Amino acid sequence: MFLPDEGKIWLATSNERVYLEPAMCNRHGLIAGATGTGKTVTLKVIAESFSDMGIPVFLADIKGDVSGMCKEGVETKHILRSITNMNIENFKYASYPTRFFDVYGKLGHPVRTTISDMGPELLARLLGLNDTQSGVLRIVFRIADDEQLLLLDLKDLRLMVQHAGDCSAEYKLKYGNCSPQTIGAIQRALLRLEDAGGNIFFGEPALDLSDWFDWDDQGRGYMNILECQELFQHPLLYSTFLLWMLTELYELLPEAGDLDKPKIAFFFDEAHLLFNGAPKALLEKVEQVIRLIRSKGVSVWFITQNPADMPESVLGQLGNRVQHALRAYTPNEQKALRYAARSFRTNPDFDTERTLQELATGEALVSVLDAKGVPGVVQRAGILPPQSSMNAVEPEVIAAVTAGSSLSEKYGEALDRESAYEVLTGEYEKAEQEKAEAEAAKKAEEERKAAEKQAEAERKQKEKEQREKDKAEAAKKKGSRKKTSALGKVTGSMASTIGRKLGEALIRGLLGIRKK
Repeated sequence: MFLPDEGKIWLATSNERVYLEPAMCNRHGLIAGATGTGKTVTLKVIAESFSDMGIPVFLADIKGDVSGMCKEGVETKHILRSITNMNIENFKYASYPTRFFDVYGKLGHPVRTTISDMGPELLARLLGLNDTQSGVLRIVFRIADDEQLLLLDLKDLRLMVQHAGDCSAEYKLKYGNCSPQTIGAIQRALLRLEDAGGNIFFGEPALDLSDWFDWDDQGRGYMNILECQELFQHPLLYSTFLLWMLTELYELLPEAGDLDKPKIAFFFDEAHLLFNGAPKALLEKVEQVIRLIRSKGVSVWFITQNPADMPESVLGQLGNRVQHALRAYTPNEQKALRYAARSFRTNPDFDTERTLQELATGEALVSVLDAKGVPGVVQRAGILPPQSSMNAVEPEVIAAVTAGSSLSEKYGEALDRESAYEVLTGEYEKAEQEKAEAEAAKKAEEERKAAEKQAEAERKQKEKEQREKDKAEAAKKKGSRKKTSALGKVTGSMASTIGRKLGEALIRGLLGIRKK
């Protein structure tokens, strides 16, 4: 609960009140504890206080109960008991200015980012690529940048990867080798991501994080709630997406130095997922962002079940800590319990390790930074109740809040402008057309040559047949002339003889004299 008169956040009550210093909130914080011990209540109390101070908030809602921020709380016996025991005066139930976001676009404004904005490092983690495959993915991004090909959605990246593989011989000398096996592995990883909903997540209009910086007419910062009940079913996509948001905030905001209060607060639920299986290079980047983002005026709060789930290099940067009860039934759990207890500045009034197992729901061990940045002695304290509803609101309420938001028009319709997919598709189609035309021209030329060859063969055949015909006719004529000549001679001889006989007969008859 933010106390304007004192300029502090009243977070919990022990023998005395435990205050959170706004100027120390950009030293980040941790909310830890077993399931059902009150982490969500702590998160809501801090988030509500930030909003009252005019600090916009982003938080992930995994179980759906954070959505109640948009409704006034309802008095219950538990809240009434807390108000009485902590002597809270003028406690008022209140709703908070809220905007809902959802990667799948079902329970809030659709959340999208582009492939280019996410970059090869986070995308390689999301795809589960090894070092070699990650290196090839960086080559793909470099080629796209050099050739000014926009990578907006998965189909852009998929075709860009194929293009890099098809032209590997051309790119090898300048960028490095892209083997067919590695290209195939990346393509298969992209298919798995698409099956997990990545085709919905990547695209435009991309989420503009500057939209988170908004206030209602009372000056309260907006609660920007990401509905994660479905997204959380894909832990790698969930954690990579929130890490991208955190990195985008770092890139978006200018250096601010030490402020009297943060510019924005970022709550990362189930934070251990951020570090599970992350390669060393990515872990180093995460640690760097967390270390440096406080100078941008960002307060980051990690919510997890056990501090041991977090890297020590990150834990060392979390100055404000709220530790709810831990259970220690197994040797590993007992080890984690001792680890959590040793992370606090000792209070001589109680045994920290034993108290961690005795805390009731709503109680916590709290250690915050004072005005000079010195960690306070750990206190066993009861967390204040939230002013907004503890219950999840109905989908119809979320739909109404979303429809009434000024962001509905901006994010309502997906865009698909010309990008790498369209450009490369055009090049592939042009190449295919040129190939088809070349093949058609080649086929036509072959057919022309075949036709000419056939015509030449037919011509030669006809000439041959004509020669043979001419030869036969010549031979026939020659034989006919010989026969005629012989017959003529015989006929002439006979005619001559007959003529002579006739002549003789004629003479004898005329003269009556028979010559001997």
